[in-house]
Amino acid sequence: MCSAGGRQGESLTIAQIAQRAGVSVATVSKVVNGRADVAPTTRSLIEGIIRRHGYRRQKAAGPAALLELVFHEVRGPYPTEIFRGVQRVAAEHQLAVVVSELRGRHTPERGWVEGVLARRPTGVVSVFSGPSGEQAEQLRTRGIPFALVDPTGDPDHDAPSVSASNWSGGLSATRHLLELGHRRIAVITGGEHVLAGRARLDGYRAALDMAGIPIDPALVRVGDFQILDGLKHTRDLLRLPEPPTAVFTGNDGQALGVYRAAAEAGLRVPEDLSVVGFDDLFPSRWLTPPLTTVRQPLAEMAATAAGMVIALAQGRPLERGRAELATELVVRGSTAPFRG
Repeated sequence: MCSAGGRQGESLTIAQIAQRAGVSVATVSKVVNGRADVAPTTRSLIEGIIRRHGYRRQKAAGPAALLELVFHEVRGPYPTEIFRGVQRVAAEHQLAVVVSELRGRHTPERGWVEGVLARRPTGVVSVFSGPSGEQAEQLRTRGIPFALVDPTGDPDHDAPSVSASNWSGGLSATRHLLELGHRRIAVITGGEHVLAGRARLDGYRAALDMAGIPIDPALVRVGDFQILDGLKHTRDLLRLPEPPTAVFTGNDGQALGVYRAAAEAGLRVPEDLSVVGFDDLFPSRWLTPPLTTVRQPLAEMAATAAGMVIALAQGRPLERGRAELATELVVRGSTAPFRG
């Protein structure tokens, strides 16, 4: 039972796929290589055949010596640290790095995956974003492995991934403030759809719960990891009848906004308001006062993800499909004992 294809269970060549679909080899080649000039119905038909039977790439058409690095947004020091980690591993394997940006989206548009298929990289490292289910299947059927750094979506995803110990980071940041005597501790976190933001918030809640302190919903603010979040939410927090004496933010950028709001209100950090950030990125240590923050090893996270992709491209199994690297509380000058 092999009509136009190979033996049962064997992947198909472009010619065999073309025969099954009733189209030309050139049309199948366009779909396989991410060309956009194919009718949607024909593309769907060909993708369905590839999904069911697999695609056997001819030996002459190997992957390009590239690692594709995908950011949801290229802004601030975060992408620089990620790039450093990926570049280090890529250089060790004589690979170049191609960078693309999703303009703030956490799931790529269709044009992105078409570009990746056309470039045929050795693999893809996706940062704070990830391909849709259909896009992931397209990458898999073309033999393009991918890994996620700081995944944002479904916690049960089956893609290789690397993250930081966000929960324990949120726990240690809040515990530090509790040990200084603070009880009115506000939190400004990232989007509710982002795993890292939810985990840091859960760590905050756990620390308060273990200390026997009820969580005041008025002190929990949801942002989007932007400086403006820290500014706007802190302005509101300081207007409360019982304002917070300390603020834990989801990243260092939000902490910058807290600093600005405190200055506007005539408050001093840390004498009147203690602040803890998350990331330990430039310019945290150069602020006045230097920022107490939770350090996450972004470059090492990126390097680990790049190593996963290269291992898969070489046909080696991964020792673990998910890696979680440790965070560390870095105490500087932005926190002080509560002055009640």
